[in-house]
Parts: sequence; C-alpha cells; structure tokens
Amino acid sequence: MPSPTRPPVVAALTLGCKLNQAETQQAARELQRHGCVTVDRPSRADAYLINTCTITHVADRKARRLIRLAQKLSPEAPVIVTGCYAERDGAALARDLNVRVVGNADKSTAARSVLDALREVSLPAAATESPSSSGRTRAFLKIQEGCDDVCAFCIVPYVRGRERALPIPEIVSQARERVTEGVRELVLTGTQPGAYGRDRDDGASAARLIEALLAETDAPRIRYSSIQPQDITPELLACWEDARMCRHFHLALQSGSDPVLRRMRRRYSAAQFEQAVAQIRTAVPGASITTDIIAGFPGETEADHDATIALMERVRFADVHVFPYSSRPNTSASLLPDDVPPPLKRERAAQLRALGHEHTQQWRSAQIGHTAPVLFETDDRGLSDTYLPVRAAESAARVNRIIPVHIGALDDDSLELIGETA
Repeated sequence: MPSPTRPPVVAALTLGCKLNQAETQQAARELQRHGCVTVDRPSRADAYLINTCTITHVADRKARRLIRLAQKLSPEAPVIVTGCYAERDGAALARDLNVRVVGNADKSTAARSVLDALREVSLPAAATESPSSSGRTRAFLKIQEGCDDVCAFCIVPYVRGRERALPIPEIVSQARERVTEGVRELVLTGTQPGAYGRDRDDGASAARLIEALLAETDAPRIRYSSIQPQDITPELLACWEDARMCRHFHLALQSGSDPVLRRMRRRYSAAQFEQAVAQIRTAVPGASITTDIIAGFPGETEADHDATIALMERVRFADVHVFPYSSRPNTSASLLPDDVPPPLKRERAAQLRALGHEHTQQWRSAQIGHTAPVLFETDDRGLSDTYLPVRAAESAARVNRIIPVHIGALDDDSLELIGETA
C-alpha cells in the first residue's frame, strides 16, 4: 500500500460514451468514500481503473494504448479494465496485457476490485495529484442501459444486454445527492436513453422521468443525451418549456439514405428524421442539434453517400461525429460483404467531416452577438446550455457557476466562442 501519510491515488479513466462516464464517476465516488484520491487523466498513480469502449476497432486500439500508457507511467501499479471491450474480449486483454478484467455484468464491483488490488500490493509513493474535478460541475446520471433495437452495425446489445431502466425514484434520489454535493448540471445518459421506461410496467417514460426531476430536485440544469428520432414526441418536448432543460439534442442520423437505413435496421426514414428535427426546432427555439454518421456501410453507393450530404445541407447540424464503418463481431452487419474499399470509406468520411466542420463554424458564428448561459468548469472555460464551448475573455473565479456570457467572437482554430461575462 502507499505511504500511510497519504491516501492512495487512483486514476479512473474513461473511453467512449457518456454512459461509461457516468459509471466511472460512480466508481470514483466509491473509491473516494474508501479514502482514495481519484484523478481523471493519465498520470502516475497507485492503481488504474480503465473503462473501455468497443464500438469500433479504433476504440479497441485506443483502449490498448491507454492500458500500455498506464503501465509505462506506473509499472508496479495494478490496472483494472472494465467496460465494453473488457466484456467482448476480456480473456485476450488479461492474457496479452496482464491486466485484471471486470466485465460489464460485474461493473458495479470495479471499485471493489481496485481496492482489493491495492491491498494485495506494496507500492512506492506516487506523485501527489490533485483530486479529480470529474462530476463536480456536471454529473452523469445513468438512467438505463442495454438496447432492444439491435441495429445491424452495433455491438452494444451484445456487450450491454437488453434494456433495463432504473426506477424513477432511484434516479431522483441520485440526482438529489449530486445537487447536494454542488453539481450544477445533471446529464441523463444510458445506452438508449430516449426509450427510457419501455421495459418497465409502471408507466415510466422519458417525459415522466424529466418531469419528476424538474419537480423534485433543485438541479439548475438538466441535459438529456442521445435521443433517437422515433423517440421525439410532443409530450417529451413539452419538458423543455422549463428553462432548466438544456437546449441540446444529440439525434443520431447514421445515414441520409433510406436503403442504407433499412440495411442498418434503423427505425426511421430520412424524412422521419427531418420531421423530428423540425419538431425540435419548433418546440425549442435556438436548440442545437448534433449527430453521428457512419461512412461506407456495406452496400453504400455514391448515390447513398450523396443523399447523406444532401440531408446534412438541409439540416445543418451544430456538430457532427463521423465514423468510417467498422465491422464488429456478433453483429448482423458483419455477415454482409464489406464492399466499400477502405480508401473510399476514408475519402467519404473526410468529405462528411469537412462539410460538418463548415456547418459547425456557421452555427457557432451565428451565436456572435447573443448572450448564452455558461456553466464554467474552469475559471475561464465552460459550456453553454446548447453545448457550445465558451471562453471568457478575462479570467476570474467562476468555477461551477452559471453565468450569462455575451458572445463577441469565434476562435477559428478551436471553434471556441469568446465573450464577456455579464
């Protein structure tokens, strides 16, 4: 164990989605309750907890690289690996990289595994680190996990299982705890958060959950992440009449081509996607809409690719994440001929990213002259309610405060908005 004059330092590191971030934050809180100091960046530590993603082969590679970095930073420190990559190929990770593996089914025990590992080894003192700021201004609340949609390209149902929603009272209780701790923004997350409650028989729904959080907590801001187009309803959008709801919707597109969407086993057409966008923009003026797009899905033709470009031009997203298609084991798409050559995938992805970057710049430029409520995560940087990165022109003590900022400029290099606080 580390020197008795200081607590053990644990680096709790996250790759992948907001659900992983929520679970890492929960593990970090448990470690802190047991006397550990946690940090959320790669640094020297007495132990490492690495929460992994396996959505693409690139995600797998990032996980292996982070594990090796941890082992290089502190060669004697135990490394506990959890998350979706650990669930999918844990035996290989344990064998090849000499780590301890905790699968998704046992992820709630990950912090306990770290504590057990610390008790088993005698470690030299690590460099003193500052405690993690993760979860102090914005906390990720896990509201459900698993997915019943089983899209053709997605490995998540295989590594996360089918949908399991937490009861509304349990989520409200966790939200109150985070607010009591000083958290200013709650981010509701899950594998399929827009479908919250459809596995339950108690009438739970996304709208009812948000209504309960608004009525029963004092959370200054609530952000709802990753909603599917088919889950956009008037009842849900009515929740945004409360100014505490952040005006940001992440609405996954994946493709603007109906034939590709059908092969992907998505539950909407391109027209239905655009209808959902129109509903949001009517009900929540000024909302930012971000998306995910896959380039080069099996069978994607030039016409399919052009259809995606055309839809992007019509919608003009505030931000776009583009992924070249990556075949994943245990998915139905892995049985399809992967007939888009890798160079063409990269070319199409680059074209989509360039167009997305152009639209992002236009969206952010349009915010100049407006005033936005910004939650500051450092003294001079924070996020607006529309999920835009904002930098104050002058530094001051602002951490964990929501302050109106008048936007005066856009940093073209970082696409960061710059403004004066009121």
